[in-house]
Amino acid sequence: MPDNAPADKPRTKHAHLTRPALGEFGRHELAILGAPCGRIKELAARLLPLLSETLRVAYVDADHAAADAVRNGTAPETGMLAAGASAELTDNIRFARLDVKRPLDRFSQPELLQNNSLVLVNGNHFRAAQQLVILDPAKPVEKKLDRLTDVRALLLPEGVTEVPAYLRAHLEEANVPVLPLHDTGAIAQLILAEWQATAPPLRGLVLAGGRSQRMGQDKGKLAYHGQEQRAYAAELLAPFCQDVHVSCRPDQVVELEYAGLRPLPDTFADLGPLSGILSALRLDPNAAWLVVACDLPFLSETTLAHLVQHRQPARLATAFQSPENEWPEPLITIWEPASYPQLLRFLSLGYSCPRKTLINSDVAVLPAPAPQELRNVNTPEEAAQVRQELE
Repeated sequence: MPDNAPADKPRTKHAHLTRPALGEFGRHELAILGAPCGRIKELAARLLPLLSETLRVAYVDADHAAADAVRNGTAPETGMLAAGASAELTDNIRFARLDVKRPLDRFSQPELLQNNSLVLVNGNHFRAAQQLVILDPAKPVEKKLDRLTDVRALLLPEGVTEVPAYLRAHLEEANVPVLPLHDTGAIAQLILAEWQATAPPLRGLVLAGGRSQRMGQDKGKLAYHGQEQRAYAAELLAPFCQDVHVSCRPDQVVELEYAGLRPLPDTFADLGPLSGILSALRLDPNAAWLVVACDLPFLSETTLAHLVQHRQPARLATAFQSPENEWPEPLITIWEPASYPQLLRFLSLGYSCPRKTLINSDVAVLPAPAPQELRNVNTPEEAAQVRQELE
């Protein structure tokens, strides 16, 4: 078979994609180790009420004793899995439990826990990207130093006053805080402060790749404020974002570059606004994207500032409530990195409406400070009315 690829183009087996910054279980994960399992679980239970006011927190542990009992014949295997089912979903009213007869791999673990903003992990059984180390003499970590890759705090139980020499040597010059194990508030405060400090950066996206069929001409090129609306929207976003892109069709790239804008051509085609949102998250799945439609001539910097100031990075998104109903408005929204797999999941189920994802996800919905600013313009008659009102 002839090879028609250009000689100077390197051959690649896979498409180049930016991968989400995930650990073993999620974007933010803390293994607790250096103590018996009971003490680790007790610390997690003390922390959860303080952390869960701000974050959605998952806890990961192992129950090897039950499996050993079945294997040794000292306890029978029960439930529908024992009868031959490959999965059993139980609705316990206040919570749901899914038992599956397959091992969890490094891909399924973050998928199952993707709706959580923090994962606490029993470090006796599992690794995590960051660690809290309890200096319990009954469970020294001298033989687990390979697990201590990013220690965030050392926790001293009652009666322990010194950090072992082997641990000081391992940490070298790292300035790791040392806290009393009983000071739950201080430990929780440290975790929350570090989580807030590592909130995803905010990038801007103007949605301007639609066909504007009802308007009869490109809505992004209409001028209500002495410049094209897509440029006006990009300028509104600029003070709040590290950069601003304009979502577009591939055939619009050159004209946007000539206009001094930063085009982001759709890499997901024919999905309406979802094309632009997914293309942005594909470009950078580790950023939050402040997304606005180009057809919002009344939108002000004040309203955008309100959205940014009330952003909740621990939720999937922060959106305004639509002035027309109680639903969230998807086209003036901050989409957090966690929204990427959720949007793809709804797409795989046959839904391309971003609002459908917001309605069925853990999002923050804010009352709009000026609801009239969320009014979009879709027809020539509406555009003429807007020009009269802005005169």
